[in-house]
Amino acid sequence: MLRVVLSAIIAATINNCLLLFLTKIDAWEIEWIKNYLPYFITPLFVATFILTFFFFTRRIVKDLMSLERGLQTISEGNLSYRVSLDRQDELERVAHNINLMTERLQKQMLKEREIENSKMEMITGISHDLRTPLTSIIGYIELLRSNTFQNEEEYNRFVHNTYNKAIHLKKLLDDLFEYTKLTSVDAKLDYKQVDLYQLVDQLLFDFEPIAQENQIQLHRDIGDAPIMIRIDSNKIARAMDNLLMNALKYSFKPGIIDVRIKRETTWITIEIENNGTPLTNEQKSRLFDRFYKVDHSRSSEGIQTGSGLGLSISKNIVELHHGTITLDHVDTRFTFTITLPIDKPD
Repeated sequence: MLRVVLSAIIAATINNCLLLFLTKIDAWEIEWIKNYLPYFITPLFVATFILTFFFFTRRIVKDLMSLERGLQTISEGNLSYRVSLDRQDELERVAHNINLMTERLQKQMLKEREIENSKMEMITGISHDLRTPLTSIIGYIELLRSNTFQNEEEYNRFVHNTYNKAIHLKKLLDDLFEYTKLTSVDAKLDYKQVDLYQLVDQLLFDFEPIAQENQIQLHRDIGDAPIMIRIDSNKIARAMDNLLMNALKYSFKPGIIDVRIKRETTWITIEIENNGTPLTNEQKSRLFDRFYKVDHSRSSEGIQTGSGLGLSISKNIVELHHGTITLDHVDTRFTFTITLPIDKPD
């Protein structure tokens, strides 16, 4: 609007100056000027207005064309393109909003792509993990059904192996079901006032026999005084059990697992430390990813391969409690640390 007004003022000024000039030189005494000039005043005003308006708006037109080309590029799928305008007015804000919209759209598409890839990885992981024990169960049942065993001892071994594979399959399904519940938007915790010392002490008491079977000693530094905290005791027990089993699988044999509890003013930390084969940076960064498993050669042969969900489940449980879970890995030493706030929301 301002440019229109300026163009009109400039065109009127030029016309008035021309008329003033003709008046001063007594041009009105010339017959042809007197007869024909009125017919040229309006076209001269219009022409001057158009040329002036074009002069004032040529940069706007150029920037509008740049915006149009940018929108065309973005609409063709190039979401990495950004519109660049060196202005301090409404068009600059339009360009900024276009770039902001494009950036958000690009992030949304990347997120949707990651979700799709994650779904495919989940389906692949589930299919692989369930197929292995199921195939073994079917194989053993076929041997039993066809009476392909030499004696009662071999028969009992087939039954025992079938049972173990079925239990392993159930654990895989339980892990998957637990992970699905924890990652759903409706995930809720059953908060209760719990003595954390008693909970950890009982977990370690139950864990000790399997640790001894695998030549692992448990060292405790958990104190002996009650530690009252509001948590979902079943979920925290599940998270700790997963970490203990992980330490058991990947510890040097014979070896030691250290369990410590430390209390701060507003936080409580639980540390589980063991020594095992070092991880690469890539393995360390992916350790809490769902279905991620470190090379099976690191695991104990006497312990069945897990679902790759244990650490991921522990991470989700701790984060639902508004806490954190971290790994400190130096050479052969692994220290998983659970940090929980003392005051819990209802």
